[in-house]
Amino acid sequence: MPESTTSLLRGAFNTLNERAAARLAEYGHVAVRPAHGAVLQHLDADGTTVTALAERAGMTKQSMAELVRHLEVNGYLERVTDPNDRRAKRVIPTEWGVSVNTLLTQFNEETEAQIAELLGPRRADRFREDLAKLGNSGR
Repeated sequence: MPESTTSLLRGAFNTLNERAAARLAEYGHVAVRPAHGAVLQHLDADGTTVTALAERAGMTKQSMAELVRHLEVNGYLERVTDPNDRRAKRVIPTEWGVSVNTLLTQFNEETEAQIAELLGPRRADRFREDLAKLGNSGR
């Protein structure tokens, strides 16, 4: 019996996560794990509150706060006073955090190119469209 689509998608996702983590480790970013993508991908340039990060990532504020704390302790993020609300804090990337996003952007571009090479540009575009349909089908 052939492997299920969900199993194949999970395997591809896990492989990409492992490759991204290995790439980051090559540049000394050993404290960054795939779960931290929930923080890094949702940060605004001028900073973002933990509450907004949690909402964007679809997770609890407590779980997001723990991810932010880990990245803050390891020098990737810092919390600064929100200029619009002195009681609130915004999470912003440090220079070290920006370098992680730069590496991940490069990794994503390389992965897109590899997929296009493997499938051909047209099939790669259709594959991306199909994945978008799957991702939006439950909404």
